[in-house]
Amino acid sequence: MRVGAINNYSFTASAPSSKQDQNPISKTGEKAKLTKAAFVAGLGLGAKLLFEIMDDDFIVDTLGNKAGKIVDKQHKNVKGNKKFLLKLGAWAGLIMAFIGGFALLYTLFKAPDINYKGNVNAFKKGKDMDVYIKGNSAEKEIYTQMNEKAKNASPEEKAKLKEQYMLMQKAKNRVPDFAKTNLTNIQKS
Repeated sequence: MRVGAINNYSFTASAPSSKQDQNPISKTGEKAKLTKAAFVAGLGLGAKLLFEIMDDDFIVDTLGNKAGKIVDKQHKNVKGNKKFLLKLGAWAGLIMAFIGGFALLYTLFKAPDINYKGNVNAFKKGKDMDVYIKGNSAEKEIYTQMNEKAKNASPEEKAKLKEQYMLMQKAKNRVPDFAKTNLTNIQKS
């Protein structure tokens, strides 16, 4: 017994029939991932640069003096522990401003590369996901046809359909590698 051809199926572009049939890959999403990665790398490089510069004690002193001036200007009547904590906070703020500024500059420097790689990644992943989605639709249609035939089948035909079903299970549509982690996270929630 043969399973009939897929009915009403076309590989031409058409409007997705449901939320499951839509491709979740977008250029914006890919560029956002690359931008976040570049910013985090910039934070790491900025911290490394700052600590390389701060090997000399005068930079630590300079940052401490600058933090003290900021606190003295903003909070004139503060004394004791509160003044120390404010200086420490201002010192940390200056460090974070340097590191964050460097990360922003690094990200801006990498912007053309991010734009290009984001477009390329979105195109590649989009094509893989389109193939996966269309394969799932075809697989669903075949299972539906097998189920309809099994309802009115003789015992021999049911055995043959079971055999075909097992073959279909072995040839199951595989999830693209980049989507496996996303799909398992979605299924858990």
